[in-house]
Amino acid sequence: MDTFSKALANFFGAPLQGQTYLNMLYLFLAFPLGLIYFIFLVTGLSLGLALAILWVGLLILLGVFAIWYGMLAFERAMAIGMLRETIPPMAPQVAPGTGIWQRFKTVLGNPVTWKGLVYLVAKFPLGVFSFVVLVTFLSTGLALLLAPAYYTFLPPVIDLTINGLPFNPIWVLDTLQEAIIASVAGIFVLLIGLQAFNGLAWVSGKFARVMLGNASLTAKEVSSVPSAVGEPAEETSAEPAQALGTAQQE
Repeated sequence: MDTFSKALANFFGAPLQGQTYLNMLYLFLAFPLGLIYFIFLVTGLSLGLALAILWVGLLILLGVFAIWYGMLAFERAMAIGMLRETIPPMAPQVAPGTGIWQRFKTVLGNPVTWKGLVYLVAKFPLGVFSFVVLVTFLSTGLALLLAPAYYTFLPPVIDLTINGLPFNPIWVLDTLQEAIIASVAGIFVLLIGLQAFNGLAWVSGKFARVMLGNASLTAKEVSSVPSAVGEPAEETSAEPAQALGTAQQE
């Protein structure tokens, strides 16, 4: 019964939670960002590989690589900030004084770099799907919710036609009673939509955690490694075993 009460509270309390609207904003941004990533990567990599026999092609690929890694750092920061997802660092700590070539090889050999490329490409279809779900629930829910305000001069029409069925109703909302019923239905459509948005955001956060974080780092490295190569590292205390013991006591 306690679980059922929590489920009801979560269902009806979603509009009152600030995280719900952060999730909606994240899903809304996924489509334009995914489109930008896809166009940039396809154009840049195609052009760079086509001109790879010339120096200009190598320079293009180098520039695409740098921007691509920056996109990964941006996506990681956005998932952490907006979805409240805990994501491991992207790369292990680079020792001070390490040369540019060594840093480049470290980034090139980092699995997050290549998993991240898949993430950026997948962001486009996932963004399209999220955008469609977002717009469908919001437009349908708001249209039903506001029906009492406009049913007199623009009666909403709900078409429940299904091919193959002998009875295919078309419901025209042209009375106040019908408009109020539609408005109540719109509330539930919006509530269901908010749950769908939160679910999609949860999946997006877990996907970002897998693709944008290096899970192979040890506990000591996680506490000292910057989120991206070149960022300052935080100070590390003691041994990993001591840190783990402290965490268990807490």
